[in-house]
Amino acid sequence: MARIIDVVEAPDQGQDELVVCKPEYGSGDFRMGSQVIVRESQRAVFYRDGRSLDTFEPGRHTITTANLPILSTLMRFGTGGNNVFTAEVYFVNMREFTDQKWGTPEPISLRDTDLGLVRLRGFGQYTMQVADPKRFVDQFVGTQGMYRTAQISDYLRSVIISKITDLLAENMTSILDLPRLFNELSAAMRASLQDDFLAMGIALKQFRIVSISPTEETAKAIDERASMGAIGDMNAYMQFKAARAIGDAAQQPGGGSSEGLGLGAGIGMGAGMAGMLTNAFNTAQQQPQQQQPAASAGAAASVPDVMTLEEAAAYLKVSADDVQALIDEGQIAARKIGSQYRISKGVIDQFMAG
Repeated sequence: MARIIDVVEAPDQGQDELVVCKPEYGSGDFRMGSQVIVRESQRAVFYRDGRSLDTFEPGRHTITTANLPILSTLMRFGTGGNNVFTAEVYFVNMREFTDQKWGTPEPISLRDTDLGLVRLRGFGQYTMQVADPKRFVDQFVGTQGMYRTAQISDYLRSVIISKITDLLAENMTSILDLPRLFNELSAAMRASLQDDFLAMGIALKQFRIVSISPTEETAKAIDERASMGAIGDMNAYMQFKAARAIGDAAQQPGGGSSEGLGLGAGIGMGAGMAGMLTNAFNTAQQQPQQQQPAASAGAAASVPDVMTLEEAAAYLKVSADDVQALIDEGQIAARKIGSQYRISKGVIDQFMAG
């Protein structure tokens, strides 16, 4: 038999350690009458055979069948005249844990009213505190089989990521509107997570979304859209470019001609360029409207009813990886034949229609 433990305490529990187990590995042999020392910021939970026996508040306690009534059924296992039982003691840290980080390990694919499809990453902070030590130990040690702080933190992050994915999918309109909604989304996330955390014996005190940022591909699409918006009147922009060309041409040397002749030639060439550009743009704008339906019909006819992964990506104007992500997430139904995917055009049209 292992050494009998007469004093049970965790004096070296760090501020960032949610729970400390005594003994660290396996079960300990405790003598009836042993002393349990619980510090002000701790609670001690005895655990045996998959269930918690009792919780000790701060102070010095003597183990008896009075404070561990379940042990009365274990007394027959006394050894050498001593009443000894095997158990683990979990010292739960009752401090408030601030600046806890969460973040999306992989980008989240979402529909966007302006860009069609976007992939986003998010991260933020939250504050929590153990509210029910017994329930906390029951949920993580008894149900999840984990007690190390890193394991518990990873599990809580997975719960947060699941919730925020659902929240963004239900409330997403455009990524351009998200920054002004951080406070509202943070409050909605805190309300959504409260019950889940309390079920694990944890009180969620604060929750903040610090950033929701696009992936590199989505950022490029936003930059292109911003550039087009900055141009505004395309006709005026083309005239401005033509005027710039006039200035550049006027500064070119006149070769064998005089400087004045070179200037005149430059102006003439620039004016001719401006005219060609303006005429070309006006001609493109003045195409007969009756040709548009025919063009649209031709474009629709060129899209097959059943597409490969690459054809679906071209149809959606995104990368093949984005389409693969939508298939993996179950947002687009696809049939895998051998090693290739086949996707119905109707399924994609239904997905874009919302």
